[in-house]
Amino acid sequence: MEVLSPFSGKLIKVLVSQGAKVSEDDEIFVIEAMKMETPIYAPCGGTVKELKVKENQDIEADDILAVIE
Repeated sequence: MEVLSPFSGKLIKVLVSQGAKVSEDDEIFVIEAMKMETPIYAPCGGTVKELKVKENQDIEADDILAVIE
């Protein structure tokens, strides 16, 4: 399953690494937009197969942040 950015902003924290096991609703990223930090949660449980972004990267709405299998 792809984890998509819900809006544009700056990815300020990556809280998981490739190969990490995650549970549904685990906090995996933090995005800053309009001076507010918003956590992004895993939509499902599984293993982080691929991270598509890195910290301090500008992102757009619907960008793929990670792939969870």
